[in-house]
Amino acid sequence: MSSLNITPEQIAAMIDHTLLKADATKQEVIQLCAEAKQYRFATVCINPCWVATAAAELEGSGVGITTVIGFPLGATSAASKAAEAKIALQDGATEVDMVLNIGLLKSGDVAGAEADIAAVAEAVKGKAVLKVILETGLLTDEEKATASRISKQAGADFVKTSTGFGKGGATEEDIALMRRTVGPELGVKASGGVRDRETAFKMIAAGANRIGASSGIAIVSGGQGEGY
Repeated sequence: MSSLNITPEQIAAMIDHTLLKADATKQEVIQLCAEAKQYRFATVCINPCWVATAAAELEGSGVGITTVIGFPLGATSAASKAAEAKIALQDGATEVDMVLNIGLLKSGDVAGAEADIAAVAEAVKGKAVLKVILETGLLTDEEKATASRISKQAGADFVKTSTGFGKGGATEEDIALMRRTVGPELGVKASGGVRDRETAFKMIAAGANRIGASSGIAIVSGGQGEGY
C-alpha cells in the first residue's frame, strides 16, 4: 500500500472515525457507526450526547467509542471535565479526548494545567483511554512540549494535536515534537486536516499511531475527503 508497508486494514485500525459537527443528527451518528463496523475503524469519535446511541449500535462489534470532554475550548473547570468524563463512561465511552486548559498553560500556570488533566485521568483511570488535545495551532513549540510533558505526567495515554475547530491542524513537525517529548510510552494522535492517505502516511511516519478524521473511508480507499 505504501513504503510504510501498511495495509488498508492496518490503517483502518488506527482511525477514529469522526463526526463532531454541532448539527450532526442521530441518523448520521448511526451511519457513522455502520461505516466504522464495515471498515473496522478503531473507534467512532462523537459528541457526548450521542455516546449511548453509539453504544447501542456498536455493541459486540469491537469498535470503540471516543467522545470529547471540555470541547472544543478546554476552558471549563477541572471538576466539570471530570464529571463529564464520568457520565460519558456510564453511557458507554471507551476513550475520552479532553481539551487542555490552554489559557492556564499560556498564563504560565503549568501546575494548574497539569492538575486539570489529572482530574480527568483520575476519573477514567482503568476504565477508558485518555487523550489530551493540545490545540497545537495556538501554542508555541515550547508550549507544545510542555503540554505533552504534563499530559504524560498527569496520566494521559495519548497526546492529540487539534480539535479541528481551532487554528490550524496536524503537521508532521508537531507530531514529531510530541513523539520526541512523550517517548514510546504514550500514543500520539494526529487530527485536523488529515483527509487523504498520503497525509495520513506522513503523520504515521512522523510518529502518530492514531488518526482522527471524518475522512476515514477516503483514507482507507485512497480517495480525497473533506471536513475534519
